[in-house]
Amino acid sequence: VQLQASGGGLAQVGESLRLSCVASSSFFNSTMGWYRQAPGKNRDLVAAITRSGPATYADSVNGRFIISRDNAKNTMYLQMNSLKPEDTAVYYCNSWPIRGSYWGLGTQVTVSS
Repeated sequence: VQLQASGGGLAQVGESLRLSCVASSSFFNSTMGWYRQAPGKNRDLVAAITRSGPATYADSVNGRFIISRDNAKNTMYLQMNSLKPEDTAVYYCNSWPIRGSYWGLGTQVTVSS
């Protein structure tokens, strides 16, 4: 497994979802990020977290999403709270900044009003 995101699904406005990303060590031994791409839009960074823990968030999710990682399991998480329709997108995990052209399959998040 290089990058495997999971946990997406259908949620109602205001609900929560938790995404997981399992990554190969070649990716995980670095700062990692969650990205999302809505239909017809660019793929943008949502949140990133260093190996030691400090995190950064896009303004659109700050205060609602929480990124975390478990270095022993090569796993990263994104707790998404107070979901909005504009959070609907395919969510991907990758290193930050991006190195190379590889992207995993991503996981679809759909927020319905």
